[in-house]
Amino acid sequence: MTFIAIVGATGTGKSEFALDLAEAFDRVGRVAEIVNADAMQLYRGMDIGTAKLSETERRGVPHHLLDVLGVTEVASVAAYQRDARAAVDDILDREAVALLVGGSGLYVSSVIHDFRFPGTDAAIRARLEAELAEIGPGLLHARLRAIDGETAASVDPQNGRRIVRALEVIELTGEPKAARLPDTPVPWREHRIVHLRSERARLVERLDARVARMWEQGLVDEVRSLVPLGLDRGVTARRAIGYAQALAQLQGRMSQDEAIAETRRLTRTYARRQVGWFGRYRDAGTIDVDDGVARGAELAHQAALD
Repeated sequence: MTFIAIVGATGTGKSEFALDLAEAFDRVGRVAEIVNADAMQLYRGMDIGTAKLSETERRGVPHHLLDVLGVTEVASVAAYQRDARAAVDDILDREAVALLVGGSGLYVSSVIHDFRFPGTDAAIRARLEAELAEIGPGLLHARLRAIDGETAASVDPQNGRRIVRALEVIELTGEPKAARLPDTPVPWREHRIVHLRSERARLVERLDARVARMWEQGLVDEVRSLVPLGLDRGVTARRAIGYAQALAQLQGRMSQDEAIAETRRLTRTYARRQVGWFGRYRDAGTIDVDDGVARGAELAHQAALD
C-alpha cells in the first residue's frame, strides 16, 4: 500500500507535480489516483480562482473530491476527513497509490493524522455566532489570541467561522490546545509527505502573476455565473480569496485594480501561513520547485519512494 501527501503553498505546482508522479507510477506498473485536499476545489463552478484542473488537464488520472459541494453549502473539515479517508481506503483496497494533494493545511492534517474533532454545542455556537454578527471577526480573533496565541496564528483573522469554532472547542473542553492539532500527531495510516517549497521572492512573483491570470481568464464572469446559484449567500465559498474580491467588483464596491491588489495581498498572506503550517511536518521530504530538474517525473518518483 502506498499513501503519499503532496503539500505546499499556493503556486508551488502541486497539481502538476502529482500528475508527474502518477505517470511515473504508471511507468512501473502502478495505478495512482489523486484525492483533492484544497477546500475551495470542493465547490462546483469555482474553477478559475482555485486553479482547478479541467478534465483534459488531468491526463486521465482519476481525481476524487472535486466539485462535490454547491456554493451555498458549508465546507466542514470533519465531513471532509470522513470522505477523504473513505476515498483513500478505497484506493488502497484496490492496491492503487493514493496521492493526497492540496494546500489546505487543516484538511491535509485531518486525513494523515489521527485527529478526532471535538463535538459541538448548539447554545455555545449560537452565542458566539451572535457575537460575531455584532462585533465582527477582529475582536473575536483578538479574544482567541489572548486565550491561545498558537491557534489564533493559524486562523485567518477574517474567517469568522473558524474563529467561532476554535472558541467553541476551547469553551467545550476547557483546554486551549484542544482547538489545534497536537504537537506530536499520531499518523492515521503509514504515509509519506512531499513538501514543495519555493524561495519567497520567486513565489511572490508567481502568485502575483497567477492573480493577474485569474482576471484575464474570466474570474469575474465565473463569479457572475455563480451569483444566481447563491454564491453571495454562501458561508464559506463567498469568502474564498479572489471570489470575494471579484464579487465586490461586480457589486461596485471595488474597482478591478483594487480587487486584484487585495487578492494579491491576501494570497501572499495565505501562502505565508501555508509555509508555516507545512513547515511543521518534520518527516516531509522537501523539493525546491525553483530547481527546474525537480519538476521532472523521474525525480518526483525518487523523492516519494526512495
